[in-house]
Amino acid sequence: MKLVGQSILVTGATGAIGQAICRALVAEEANVVVHYGRNRDAAEALINALNGRGWMVAADLSDPAGPQVLWEQAVAAAGRLTGLVNNAGIRSEVSIDAQMEEWQRVWDREMRVNFLSAVDLSKLAIQHFRKNGGGRIVNMASRAGQRGYTSSAMAYGATKAALINLTKSIAQSHGHEGVTSVALAPGWVRTEMAEAYIAEHGEAAALAGIPIARMADADEIGEITAFAFRPAQASFNGAVLDVNGGSYMR
Repeated sequence: MKLVGQSILVTGATGAIGQAICRALVAEEANVVVHYGRNRDAAEALINALNGRGWMVAADLSDPAGPQVLWEQAVAAAGRLTGLVNNAGIRSEVSIDAQMEEWQRVWDREMRVNFLSAVDLSKLAIQHFRKNGGGRIVNMASRAGQRGYTSSAMAYGATKAALINLTKSIAQSHGHEGVTSVALAPGWVRTEMAEAYIAEHGEAAALAGIPIARMADADEIGEITAFAFRPAQASFNGAVLDVNGGSYMR
């Protein structure tokens, strides 16, 4: 059940979840392409911890040209890629009463980083996978994309809902070509994003409605992602895997 022979690009790999995903993939004997935007030091530290099973590439996913640059670098580094994890994401807040210019700026950037970069990378991945025996895409969605989100962060929820739909469309349209896709939908995960929310609203607000009374750990997300890449799990195609402690059940 190991991932021997797989080479997987992980976007946003220097964050807590991205690092956990990379570690879990390497533990299953995959190779990883570690994407980073600005934090080169964190990317280098992660590469050094992966026992020679990774490559490091930089790209700005807020730039429309970024996904193409990233994909070309990843293929140049690893050769054939068998997987893509669209993990890069940001969460911004903007008041419904903000000026239209600020409102549009936040929505445009959130849509570009969280969704449109994943769209472009998925296009490139599908083309590559079709020519090279297939592959799998894992999209990091969110509970927020399933049940809606707070007024000030509607952009985040909307981008995650769009990722879920993208996952299902890829699964339905390209599964017969050996290209499969899965979405993960975590609730709160103990990351810098969560800590920033706790600092503003308190931990009780973050844990409200979670029956197990704790956030997920980033390593849990890493383990599930690695499991989703196992060749035997092709029937996960199109699935949305909830990782939210029971705070949202469909």
